[in-house]
Amino acid sequence: MELDFKKLNREDMQTKAREQAEKLYRNGDYLCSEAVLLTINDLLDKPFQKDIVKLASGFPVGFGGSGCSCGAVSGGVMALGLAFGRSNPGENNETVMKASKELHDWFIQENDSNCCRVLIKDFEFGSEDHLKQCIYFTGQVAEKTIELIFKYHQ
Repeated sequence: MELDFKKLNREDMQTKAREQAEKLYRNGDYLCSEAVLLTINDLLDKPFQKDIVKLASGFPVGFGGSGCSCGAVSGGVMALGLAFGRSNPGENNETVMKASKELHDWFIQENDSNCCRVLIKDFEFGSEDHLKQCIYFTGQVAEKTIELIFKYHQ
């Protein structure tokens, strides 16, 4: 990453991440994983073209509607890969693995599950309450992802 983290305000970046990701979801532009990945890519000064969203398009609703892992968390893990992932065989991936586990474990601690079907079981799919909750998770994860990027950036 080319960003000078010493010149950036972590709290401001976290707020921007939450607001932007929530807006992308709320407006119907993108779903959870897409909104998180695009937001982080944008806040990292777009190291990848907008087409990167294609990578995240199969993750919403717990992997394409299967109800497994929360799409927002999946988007966060992909975004951590933007920041810390490896490009070549044999390169160190310790940071991305550690940050990804921390995001996952934090989300479960905050929300009691990372399973989409468990997280939305009390709502009719597509209802206003369902969307509100998923918008919240999307913003929450984008904010935490920025926090972790600052934490692990060296």
